[in-house]
Amino acid sequence: MMHTKLVILDRDGTINQDSDDYVKTVDEWLPLPGAIDAMARLHHAGWHVVIATNQSGLGRGLFDVATLNQMHDKMNKLLATAGGRVDAIFYCPHTPDESCHCRKPLPGLFEQIGERFGVQLTEVHAVGDSLRDAQAGAAVGCHTHLVCTGKSGDVPSNQLPDGFPSDTRVHADLSAFVEWLIDQAPQEAKT
Repeated sequence: MMHTKLVILDRDGTINQDSDDYVKTVDEWLPLPGAIDAMARLHHAGWHVVIATNQSGLGRGLFDVATLNQMHDKMNKLLATAGGRVDAIFYCPHTPDESCHCRKPLPGLFEQIGERFGVQLTEVHAVGDSLRDAQAGAAVGCHTHLVCTGKSGDVPSNQLPDGFPSDTRVHADLSAFVEWLIDQAPQEAKT
């Protein structure tokens, strides 16, 4: 396997605003402050960005694949304007009762990403706003990161909530994670 600088990001609550009623339309897809610029910074620093997202709204019939694609087109256009890009988007369309292997906290999406990109997942950083994001990443050996946005918006950025993998790093938001990661790169190159 080749060494690729790869970051796996959750979508709702990490990149864009989350909703208990699901993000169902292009108009409801609203980026979190600083998230688009943070993703562009990753790209400029040589990182590949892949999204792994549960989208059970598809399985629930709340929106269709065409609408999901429109949401991602909106994100990609905003990213392009900022000079960034996403290399791939992997999503689970299933509802929790379908018992699939791709719905986080199960690691199926991460395994697919590892196969597609030919990377050791133990070298990959996985970022999300919920326990299930961290559990999916930890199950395949990713370095797990919690952002205190979305589902974890009330979590202090210096405190790991109970139940998370013990080596999960906590960041205020996606921008803070990217700043940390870019600061780490020179140190990782020395090891």
